[in-house]
Amino acid sequence: MADFSIHNGFAPSHRATAAALYWDAFKGKLGKIMGPDTRACGFFEATMNPDYALSAVDRDGTLLGIAGFKTSEGSLTGGSLRDMTRAYGWIGGTWRGLILSTLEREIQPGILLMDGICVGAAARGKGVGTALLSAIKSHARQSGLSAVRLDVIDSNPRARALYEREGFVAIDTTHTGPLRHIFGFRQATAMQCALDRP
Repeated sequence: MADFSIHNGFAPSHRATAAALYWDAFKGKLGKIMGPDTRACGFFEATMNPDYALSAVDRDGTLLGIAGFKTSEGSLTGGSLRDMTRAYGWIGGTWRGLILSTLEREIQPGILLMDGICVGAAARGKGVGTALLSAIKSHARQSGLSAVRLDVIDSNPRARALYEREGFVAIDTTHTGPLRHIFGFRQATAMQCALDRP
């Protein structure tokens, strides 16, 4: 029996931890744009929307990980240009928003688009990531969707191996070109998992 449970959203008391987990998972990709750590965590803590997330919580109430998703109504880590300028100032927020817009992915009919998955270092290797992916797929099925899609960068082979074990297959690759010096990765692979109908 697992020592944790999966929940819709995350508790208000977990907001700071959720932001820290997300930043820890993605600062290798976004560090040059959204750093330093304190400012990035502050931005995510202020803007994360738990309505678009599932969370893994242990028996003691500690947040172990989160999986976010994006719909036409909103996303876990959306935030607006106004939010960005509030956190980084008018100039800093504007250029950051423009660069981050190059990573935006379009929502496709019938497909749930993931908006990041992250597991705390102490909880890795305990099945938390697998459980969150399974819960995301269940959420998509219950929403009447036929597939789940995510992106994985070339510098994260461990994550890609997990996704492949969970039935995701590569469908497209995007190269960052000159922006690789800013993002810290050369390419991102779109992966998709077809869902069985309930």
